[in-house]
Amino acid sequence: MIGSLIEKQVTTPEQYPLSLNAVVLACNQKSNRHPMVDFSEQAVQGLIDALIRRHLVLEKSGFGSRVPKYQQRLCNTEFSALQFTPQQRAILCELLLRGPQTPGELRTRASRMAEFTDVSQVEAELELLAAHAAGPMVVRLAREPGRRDSRYAHLFSGEVQTPEPAIIAAAPDPEPQGVASATTQRLAALETQVSELRAELAALKQTLERP
Repeated sequence: MIGSLIEKQVTTPEQYPLSLNAVVLACNQKSNRHPMVDFSEQAVQGLIDALIRRHLVLEKSGFGSRVPKYQQRLCNTEFSALQFTPQQRAILCELLLRGPQTPGELRTRASRMAEFTDVSQVEAELELLAAHAAGPMVVRLAREPGRRDSRYAHLFSGEVQTPEPAIIAAAPDPEPQGVASATTQRLAALETQVSELRAELAALKQTLERP
């Protein structure tokens, strides 16, 4: 929800702060979200109330309006201690809205809220956020198999839990052709011996059963 409020504060300032209905629409919109959600008005109101108690959201009605409106106070407001550059704020907002992402993905998606010259600028801002004076705001995750770049995640919800990499047992090395042939011959010989022993045991059993 905080990410949605930051996004609307930057992209549609003329409609900010947001009413409860606008917050619901912002949270449930089908673009720029992962995963997509379908919160009820009651659920969103509960989240707002919880964030107000934690001093992360402020209720502020517009002039001449009786409809309560809400604004975030996590960062870049007169009520918050955290002050970020426009680029850093845009990066954090995208991480809140979409979860872990690579610098390339962040450059593409966050450019609607701040200007980035290239991916290296995104990487530089991420490093600054990771070493922020108030504590690390982001963390670089271990590179996943099949990905060229590592992803980054925000730390506003605590340490990021990453799944352990799957351990795939290596297939045994194939035996040389000569060893394989010898093994096959030994198995065939053993099978012959077992068959002979079974035949002898059957004959002995018949002998013992005779009156």
